[in-house]
Amino acid sequence: MHKTLWTAQDAAKATGGKAVGDWTISGLSIDTRTLEVGDLFVPLKDVRDGHEFIPMAREKMAGAVISEHETDAPALVVKDSLGALTALGKAACARSSALRIGVTGSVGKTSVKEALAHMFSGFGQTHKSLASYNNHWGVPLTMARMPQESDYGVFELGMNHAGEMAELSKMLVPQIALITTVAGAHLAHFENVETIAHAKAEIIEGLSEGGTLILNGGNKYTDLIKSIATSAGMSVENILTFGYSDDDNVSIVDVREHPQVTNIRLRIGAQQIDVTTPLIGDHWVENLAACMAVAIAANLDLRKAARRFRTMGAIAGRGETHELKLDGKTVTLIDESYNANPTSMRAAISVLARAEGRKIAVLGDMFELGADELKYHAELSEPLEKADVARVIVTGECMRALRGALPQSMRAAWCGSIDAVKDALLSELQDGDTVLVKGSNATGLGTVANALIKEGIS
Repeated sequence: MHKTLWTAQDAAKATGGKAVGDWTISGLSIDTRTLEVGDLFVPLKDVRDGHEFIPMAREKMAGAVISEHETDAPALVVKDSLGALTALGKAACARSSALRIGVTGSVGKTSVKEALAHMFSGFGQTHKSLASYNNHWGVPLTMARMPQESDYGVFELGMNHAGEMAELSKMLVPQIALITTVAGAHLAHFENVETIAHAKAEIIEGLSEGGTLILNGGNKYTDLIKSIATSAGMSVENILTFGYSDDDNVSIVDVREHPQVTNIRLRIGAQQIDVTTPLIGDHWVENLAACMAVAIAANLDLRKAARRFRTMGAIAGRGETHELKLDGKTVTLIDESYNANPTSMRAAISVLARAEGRKIAVLGDMFELGADELKYHAELSEPLEKADVARVIVTGECMRALRGALPQSMRAAWCGSIDAVKDALLSELQDGDTVLVKGSNATGLGTVANALIKEGIS
């Protein structure tokens, strides 16, 4: 039986709404397709008004529904459903003693969020954002779902416009704020990368008094963010960095890669901390160093925290590797299909470069890169050539620029639709190939990766 998350009385008190009936709920949902029995259904307004789905939520045995209109029990009647969700989120954090960690960054925030949740789960009950629920509805939804007895809460915070990060951080009020890195993502909405750095630095505005800010010591915008933090009144002692410099609080001093494991040696103060992990790639070295900086801020046993990463597996859509049998050929699929920007593309290509045998890249458009989007796509030719990739299949209008920049021998199909990608790949495959699939989420390459996995494992 599921534990009670909210009672009618507590939800009404938190939101200022009116409870209709005496009910309890065990979870929250904004989507009737994934709603579970006993959930509180929250109807949000987007392309369609979520109130249209209240009858379906009741059919699927929702524990109660939020409504902006008078309705039958069980329900919570409020003036604004998103406002009510936000109020529930704030109340959930206020009633819990959980340590709240806010994670943002141009690259790696979901991966680091997952790694932190894995680390903290070895120390106590841990709550985390699902998927990439990191926007104006995803963050309060995750907050409102946090059980009162949680010891740790790991929250992903995203933005693509100035002002959004400040709003989310002030909502969450994290005790620890981590900016994984600053790079050229969402450039369509920003003048340059420096303005992105300012937008990411907005996380400082919600950081609790005496909280800790963690930054990537190797990023060119770290000094700028430090100056913003100190100007806001933060003490330099509350700013930690991770990276490859001896000056970093978590210093990466040695990395040794093996086919199935990576060994990372860190210096943390006077301690030498060794991390052994099955996660592969330079980006994971920095990701785990970032996690260890969070471990410092959370006063965890550092050696125990490091040992947690021995059992940390790759994340679906973010580097998960599958051995598949496709058309009678044994191939390795690196599924990086969840999202993409120039920095994460290069990181994924560097992982592909480590593979033995022939390499194929299936790449989709990177979105929200602004006026220079074609240049950013074409520039991927250099790391692909360096990685000795044999064939490159692309989809999306911007990826035409990459295809034109590639040597003729590397140019495989340009696919005008996502449905054509799988057939194009199957026509290229040879036994022993390693295939990387990566693109922005909206390209739909995740459906291709999932289809390949289903076919190759069944």
